[in-house]
Amino acid sequence: MTRVKGSRLAGLSLASRLLVNNLLVVLAGAGTVLVTALLVGPAVFEAHLQSVGLAPDQLVQEHVARAFDQSILVALGVGILIAGVTAAAISWLVAKRLAAPVADAADVASRLADGRLDARVVDPRMGPEFSTLTTSVNQLAHRLETTEQTRRQLTGELAHQLRTPVASISATIEAVREGVLPVDEETLATLAQQSHRLSRLVDDLEVVSRAQERQLLLNPEPVAVSSLVDAAMSAHRESFRAAGVELSSFVARGIPAVTVDPDRIQEVLGNLLDNALRHTPSGGTVSMAARPGDDKKKPTALIEVKDSGRGFPAGDAERIFDRFEKAPNSTGSGLGLTIARAIVEAHHGSLTAQSDGPGQGARFTIALPAGSQGV
Repeated sequence: MTRVKGSRLAGLSLASRLLVNNLLVVLAGAGTVLVTALLVGPAVFEAHLQSVGLAPDQLVQEHVARAFDQSILVALGVGILIAGVTAAAISWLVAKRLAAPVADAADVASRLADGRLDARVVDPRMGPEFSTLTTSVNQLAHRLETTEQTRRQLTGELAHQLRTPVASISATIEAVREGVLPVDEETLATLAQQSHRLSRLVDDLEVVSRAQERQLLLNPEPVAVSSLVDAAMSAHRESFRAAGVELSSFVARGIPAVTVDPDRIQEVLGNLLDNALRHTPSGGTVSMAARPGDDKKKPTALIEVKDSGRGFPAGDAERIFDRFEKAPNSTGSGLGLTIARAIVEAHHGSLTAQSDGPGQGARFTIALPAGSQGV
C-alpha cells in the first residue's frame, strides 16, 4: 500500500505538488477558523447580550443561538469557498510559473546529454536561486563545449604529429624486411630515436591535457623564489656550457615567497630555458632574473627568462603558446611552451612572451601570486 501511494505521488509534477500543498494549507486554515468560530463565537455573542441587559426567554435564546450559528456557518462557508477558488487559481499560476524554469533546465540538461552542447538556459529572473541554477547549468554547458572543441582540435593535431614518426618507423622496418637496410647500429638508433619521439609526444600531451583541463595534480608549498632560480640554474648550467651559450641569473631583494608545486615550476623553468637554448646560437646569452611585481595591492613574484636568440614577430606573442607551434627547424615537440603556460595558470599565475622582432631575442615572464610574507 505504501509503495503504491508513494509511486502515485512520485508521478505528480512540480506544479501539481505545489497546488496540492497550497490547497492543503487553505483547508487547514479554513478548518481552524471554522472550529475556532464555533467554539468562541456563541460564548462571545451571549456575553455581548448580557452586557447590554438583554435576557430573552429560553425559546428565544435558542432561536437566536441557532440563527447565530447558521449565519457563521454560511458566512464562513461562502468565504472559504471563495478563498479556496482564489487560492487554487493563484497557486496554479504560481506553480506553473515556478515549474517552467525547472522544466527548462531539465530540457537543457537532456540536450547536453544528447551532445547538443550549444544548449543554454535563459534566466527567468525569479530570484537568486533560479539565477544560480541558470548560471551553474550554463557554466557546465560552456565547459563541456570547450572540452569537446579541445578534444576535436587535439585529435586532429595529434594525428598530424604522429604521422611523421610512425611513417619513419614503418619505412625503416619495411626497408629492413626487404633487405634494403641492414640491421646495424644506425638502423636501430633511427628506430630508437623515433620511438623516443613518440613516447615524449604522448607524455607531453598527457601533461598539457591535464593542465588545460585543470586536472593537473599539484603539491603546493611555500617556496622562496631564489631557491627556484638556483635549482633551475644548477640543472641547466652544464648544457648551456656545452652549447657555448652564456647563462646568468639575478635575484632582486624583497621578492615575496610563493605557494607552488616546486617540481612543476621547475618543469616550467626547464621548458623556458630549453626553448631559449634551442633558439640562441653559440656565443649568445640567456639570463634569468627574479624581482617583485609592481602592483603593491596584489603582490606577485616575477621570473623572467631572456635570450639573445632568434626572437619572433611581435604579433606572434600569443600564437607561440599554441599546441605544436614551433619553428621550422626546431627539434622540440611544439608543446613545451603550451605546457609551461598551462602549469603556471594552474597556479593562478600568468606566462607572457615579448620580442622586438626576428633576430632581437625574446623575453618570457612568469607572474606568480604571493603565497606568504616576503623572504
